[in-house]
Amino acid sequence: MLLQVRCALAASKIYELTRVPVKFISSNVNQDSFTVSYLVNSCGLSPASALLASKKVHFETPDKPDLVISFFKKHGFSQTQISNLVRKLPSVLLCKPGKTLLPKLNFFYSQGFSRTDLARILSRDPIILKRSLNACIIRNFNFYKKLIHYNDKIIQASKRHPGILYENFQSVEPVIALLREHGVPQLNIQDLLVSRPEFFRRRQDVFRKVVEKVKEMGFDPSKATFVSAVQALTQMSRSTWDSKWNLYRDLGWSDKEVALAFGRIPQCMMLSADNIKRTVDFYVNKMGVESSFLAKRPFLLSLSFEKRIVPRYSVFEVLSSKGLIQKGFNVISFFESPEKEFLKKFVIRYEDETPHLSKLYQEKLGSPRASCS
Repeated sequence: MLLQVRCALAASKIYELTRVPVKFISSNVNQDSFTVSYLVNSCGLSPASALLASKKVHFETPDKPDLVISFFKKHGFSQTQISNLVRKLPSVLLCKPGKTLLPKLNFFYSQGFSRTDLARILSRDPIILKRSLNACIIRNFNFYKKLIHYNDKIIQASKRHPGILYENFQSVEPVIALLREHGVPQLNIQDLLVSRPEFFRRRQDVFRKVVEKVKEMGFDPSKATFVSAVQALTQMSRSTWDSKWNLYRDLGWSDKEVALAFGRIPQCMMLSADNIKRTVDFYVNKMGVESSFLAKRPFLLSLSFEKRIVPRYSVFEVLSSKGLIQKGFNVISFFESPEKEFLKKFVIRYEDETPHLSKLYQEKLGSPRASCS
């Protein structure tokens, strides 16, 4: 690390360190060198990041930054979260915590944000802390409150896109008006605001063309699939769209089947190529499903491989090995059914024959690297 610090400092002509260990750099040697060493040793930044940050913040003693770091620790921020926050917003170290930070955190707490939620949001997008509480943060919160109504929904949206707490919301209003103009129900707009808040920050002219294109494709604006289709076409370039379309054709689907699948579950075109190939391979080679059948049930492709497919396949293997899979086994029901229904039909039902099955299933649900191989 010492060599990295020396190289970084020498490259920027800030200061040259020769034989002095970073942690013993004196605060009176040089303002910039002290700042860099503090950022490395107290904030956990890499030498390169510390060097960049030192160009935006300078201090000669640890008094102010120590207060800030102590403040964030008191409010549940981990060391990693503090490092991320400081790296993205170095000037925060010169804030007066009680005057500039605490009122903002208290507002969020009063609206239902937990310490855990807030630490994640602010370490991801600390620009929020630079914005005015009354003129920006509260104003934005109230704007989304009128649209979404529930604080917990706003918190969900903030966790997905922290920018809704400070970005100019005026660009959001025309998009909402356009969706309403085309007959999209308010409830669907609300759901989209929560699940994909960044979706509303599109250029209005481009967005209008996409909406009109989706209507031409036959999607019903009153259905949830309409906004899903708009989202898919908005997010993908033409080359990406063509690539996904051709991938499904390579997997044995006709153009008609690809169009059918997109019409039923637009999200199937937003899946990564690797995920599509892996999931289709699983259903075809592990479960014996015809590839073309998946075009009629594209929801099967949208299921999480790690959190749904792998854990349930572990149950299938056990039941199959014990001869408990009945004739006419319904693959669709097995993978698509809600959790409670699945447990009742395929786990609890066979507790006597397979007492370890429930434990195995729960273990697979908690395994981030589970596989079907």
